[in-house]
Amino acid sequence: MSMRTLLLVAALLLLAAAYFSPGGSPSKGPYPADFARTPGVLNPDVTQTNIASTICKHGWTRTIRPPTSYTNALKLKQMRDYGVGGSPENYQEDHLISLELGGHPTDARNLWPEPYPRASEVDSIENDLNAKVCSGDMSLDEAQRQESGLKHSDG
Repeated sequence: MSMRTLLLVAALLLLAAAYFSPGGSPSKGPYPADFARTPGVLNPDVTQTNIASTICKHGWTRTIRPPTSYTNALKLKQMRDYGVGGSPENYQEDHLISLELGGHPTDARNLWPEPYPRASEVDSIENDLNAKVCSGDMSLDEAQRQESGLKHSDG
């Protein structure tokens, strides 16, 4: 093997190690949410008694979703705080407690830079939890606890 090939192989191995070592599988992302930085904050306007007019009302989350100018700026700051690198496009500034489960829309303690593809995978879990809450199969509180547990353990 030539020196150039050896250097290329070594560089690829270092990149793979850096990508996979922080948290295992790329489908789970390189890290879970941190309790200290992102404990999760609830929206005081959402309660079990008003879910029919808030999280269970089609289109409601669009009315409270923060602008991308806010979330993009926060994502850059939080990427530094979390010590993650790479392009901001590799992360979604995600709500720890999702809007569809009564998470606070703009409190930075409820937002974190969740890596793709895990951020996209978690969306379906959030939708399933919302459906269970809205059908009465699960309480809002239980769904919020499950979501927090998931994101604090698996990202």
